[in-house]
Amino acid sequence: MVLSLSLIADKIQGELKGPDRRFDGIFTTLGNASEGDIVIRHWIDDNGVRMGLEKGIAAIITTDPRGGALEAAKDSGIPIILVDRIEFANAFALRWTIKKFAPETKRIVVTGTNGKSTTTHMIYHILKSSGREAYTNTDSKSEFNTLIDPVVPAQIAEEAKGKELEYLVIEVSEVQGWLGRVMEDHAYLMTRAIDPEVVVITNVALDHIGLVNSIEEAYWEVSGAVRAMNRGVAVLNYEDERVRSMADLNEKIESFFYGNRSSVSYRDDGIYIDDELLLLKDYMPFKSRHFIQNTLAAIAACISLKLPLEDIKAGVSSYKPLDRRFSIIHEDPLIIDDFAHNPDGIKATIESAAAMDGRLWIVCAIRGSRGKEINIANARALAKTIKDIDYKLIVTDSCDVVDDLNIVKDHERRAFLRVLKEHGIKYTHHRKLEDALTEALNKASKDDIILLIGAQGMDPATTLLEKILKKGVRVMEQC
Repeated sequence: MVLSLSLIADKIQGELKGPDRRFDGIFTTLGNASEGDIVIRHWIDDNGVRMGLEKGIAAIITTDPRGGALEAAKDSGIPIILVDRIEFANAFALRWTIKKFAPETKRIVVTGTNGKSTTTHMIYHILKSSGREAYTNTDSKSEFNTLIDPVVPAQIAEEAKGKELEYLVIEVSEVQGWLGRVMEDHAYLMTRAIDPEVVVITNVALDHIGLVNSIEEAYWEVSGAVRAMNRGVAVLNYEDERVRSMADLNEKIESFFYGNRSSVSYRDDGIYIDDELLLLKDYMPFKSRHFIQNTLAAIAACISLKLPLEDIKAGVSSYKPLDRRFSIIHEDPLIIDDFAHNPDGIKATIESAAAMDGRLWIVCAIRGSRGKEINIANARALAKTIKDIDYKLIVTDSCDVVDDLNIVKDHERRAFLRVLKEHGIKYTHHRKLEDALTEALNKASKDDIILLIGAQGMDPATTLLEKILKKGVRVMEQC
C-alpha cells in the first residue's frame, strides 16, 4: 500500500508544500519517527523541521507551521502538508494503518462519558486471557484515547510486527478539542476510520464543558460512534435513556442492551445473561454500581463478538482493575483511589465509598487548566453528594506535582471553593497534594475511609503516600 503525498493531501483536504513523494513508512509522532515516516503534529517550528530532516522523515502534516518552519522545510526539501483540521489527518492515518497492518481484525470501539477505560481494558483482558491476539490503546491514564495524535496508528503498526492481530479494542474520547477549538464529530470521524463490528456506548453526561455546553451537544458527539457504523452491533446501556435511544439512529446495525431489564443484567447474587446466571457476585472484580455497569458492558461486547460464555466468565473473574479505578491502595486506614474527574464520576464514586462502614475523608484535586465551568460542575456534584453523609473534605491544587498543562488557575480555584461555600460545605484547602494527604493520614482513624478523587492532580498520590508513610508527620508548607 504505497501512497503519494499528493494523494494523502487530497484525502485529508490539505495542501502539499514541497515535492511529491511516494510513502511507504508509518504515521507517527516526531519523537518516535524513523526514516520514511510521516509525522503528524498540531504545530511545528524550524527546530522540529530540522529534527525531522535528521531522522530522514518523508513528510510533515500540520495545521500550524511556526516561525521559519516553511522556509526550513523548503530549504531541506521536506514536504509539508498543511491542513485546517488535524483530526482529518489522524483519522486517515488510523484507517490506512488498519488496512495495511491489521486488515483481518475484528474491531471494537468503546466511547461515552464515563467508564470507557475500564470497559475497554476488560474486553481486552477477556480476549487476551482466552489466548487471542489483541491490541488496545487504553492505559491507566487514558493517554491515547483522544486519537488527536498518531500514537495509536504507530502502536498498531508496531504490534502487528511478527504476529497476526485478531482484535483491536479501541477507546475513543467522546468529545475532543485543541486550544479551545472543538473538534466536531470526533467520535464519528474516528469510528468511521476504525470501521468496527461492535461499538459500546457507556453513558452520556457533561464532562468537557466548554467543548460542549449542553447535554444535547454531548449526546450528539457520543452518538456519532453509532451513526458512523457501517455494520455490526451497537452495545447500549439500557439504564441511560439517551444511550437507549441510540438504537433508532442507524438502520444498518443491530442493538444489544446491557443493564437492568435487559439481556445482560446484574441481580443481587451476580450477573445474568437473560435468566441464566453467568457469574456469582463473589467472583466479580467490582462491587460498586458504576463499575458493575462497566462489567456488564464488557460482557455484552464479548457476547456480540460471539465469544464462548466460558471464556467470558473466566476473563471477567480473573480481571485486575486499572490503576485509579476504585483501587484500594492502603489499609488501616482504608485508602481508595479513583479517577473521578467529572460530575457523574464524582457522584458515583462517593456513593460507593459512603456505602462502606466508617467516616469518609475525601481528598479532592481541583482540575487544573480546564476552565471554571467544569470545576463549578464538579464542586456542585461533590457538595450535593456529601451533604447528607458523615464526611471530612480536603481540597488541593496539587501544585507540587502537576505539570504546566494541569496547573490550577486562580479563577478555577475560586470557582470551585465558592460553590462549596454556597452549599455550606466545610473543607480545608491545601495548595500541595502532599500536605492534603498528610492531613488526611494524620487525622483519620483506623476505622475511617480515605477517598482520593481527581484527574491529573491526584495521579501521583500513591507515590506520595508511600513517601509520607515512611517519613511520618511533616511541617506543611505552601507552594
